[in-house]
Amino acid sequence: MMRRVGPALALAAGALLAFASSAFAGGALTQISSDPFTNATAADGVAVFHKTQVEPDTFAFGSTIVSAFQSGRFHNGGASDIGWATSTNGGKSWKHGFLPGLTFQVDPTSPYERVSDASVAFDARHNVWMISSIPLTSTLVVPTIFVSRSTDGGRTWGNPVTIPQGSGPINLDKNWTACDNTPTSPHYGNCYTEFDNFAVFDLELLSTSSDGGLTWSVPISTPLHAHGLGGQPLVQPNGNVVVPFESIDGLAKIAAFGSTDGGATLTNAVTIAGIDFHSVAGDLRTSPLPTAEIDGAGRAFVAWEDCRFEAGCPANDIVFSSSSDGVTWSGVSRVPIDPIGSGADHFIPGLAVDRSTSGSSAHLGLSFYFYPNANCTVSTCQLDSGFISSSDAGAHWGGNVQLAGPMTLTWTAFTTQGFMVGDYISTSFIGGAAFPVIAVASSGTPTQNLDEAMFVTSSGLAVATGGTAATQAFGIAASNLSFVVGPLSR
Repeated sequence: MMRRVGPALALAAGALLAFASSAFAGGALTQISSDPFTNATAADGVAVFHKTQVEPDTFAFGSTIVSAFQSGRFHNGGASDIGWATSTNGGKSWKHGFLPGLTFQVDPTSPYERVSDASVAFDARHNVWMISSIPLTSTLVVPTIFVSRSTDGGRTWGNPVTIPQGSGPINLDKNWTACDNTPTSPHYGNCYTEFDNFAVFDLELLSTSSDGGLTWSVPISTPLHAHGLGGQPLVQPNGNVVVPFESIDGLAKIAAFGSTDGGATLTNAVTIAGIDFHSVAGDLRTSPLPTAEIDGAGRAFVAWEDCRFEAGCPANDIVFSSSSDGVTWSGVSRVPIDPIGSGADHFIPGLAVDRSTSGSSAHLGLSFYFYPNANCTVSTCQLDSGFISSSDAGAHWGGNVQLAGPMTLTWTAFTTQGFMVGDYISTSFIGGAAFPVIAVASSGTPTQNLDEAMFVTSSGLAVATGGTAATQAFGIAASNLSFVVGPLSR
């Protein structure tokens, strides 16, 4: 049974008071940003959807949480800029802005019209917040990875540095950054950015920085040259790196590679599980990309959308696996958001793990989008957002709440791969409470006057105790997804 958080949206304090208030059935949310850009048409003539923000990531450390996201989405890839929102008091109030130096929407000297794929990280050793992103040329090629840095707690940001690239054809996608924040780790202060090179069949790559993101190594690949996308680096307390990703070597699957020497070399990828995927109705843009996090003892958790528990694959559940070493992974378990066979479709998960917890009492929080009825069309699909949690490392789940919705798909930015809220969303813990950041849409008029923006729960969500047991499957299921390689139009 899904309960609702509350009656209406709340506005953030201070600089955000200018945002309009709207009432959603989903409950009390705080708007933390909106799209200010007005560029109506791209250089290649495609539409730019304004008053749109999509695809948030978050990271929290201490009482600070930073979110980053695309603002002003282009129909065929990228956005006008990357927006950010920062709270330094545990989510009570937020400051927001837009990264400098990325596109010529904000810096006339930039050669780039668009940017995409924001990822947030924090380097405790050097006290630097980072947002990595990918700039797009006029031909929609991505030649480098940008890393924007903040040295004042995420309150202001400098122009980006670039990650150097090797020789050969280059067209990059799906960057993700994480740092080693364990003082006893032999690689304390290292930061790692994963991405793939679409020009080389989505070759998986990893670059390392040891100076607070000022400089980065030329990226390296695994010994057997793993191919895939959507990798999310996790750093264990002993300094080992684990990178769950969506592998496209053969049939698509969830896999993981890593590093045991601070990013100097990589290990070969191991299979976590095959992917059984139900194509989501209504022309909604979504894919079984993984979302991954780690507990205080270094156990890695990875979740994705998957239909293996539903006879005939009529809808997706959110499923997960975990590992203490990144090599041997548990059987796949189903998060019991709704009963098996309910007809509800679940997708675009954003997993959080409270790093002050570990072992059998690790706290997990999971945000996601869903349709109450998977069998729908563009005009009839009801897009909702929800949250569920576990206080025992995923053995049981409870506290199922609806955060937002129902939303109509045409309220969102329309891309070449469908209506968009994001290829990913994100949740982070502060002080034991979970803070999901999600794209929420209200009725608007395309292309210049939509109403899709970034929201966070007005107060953190507590982790539920007890609840419904997760359903377990054993072994590695065969994938039903024959992957045709291609970037997700970034």
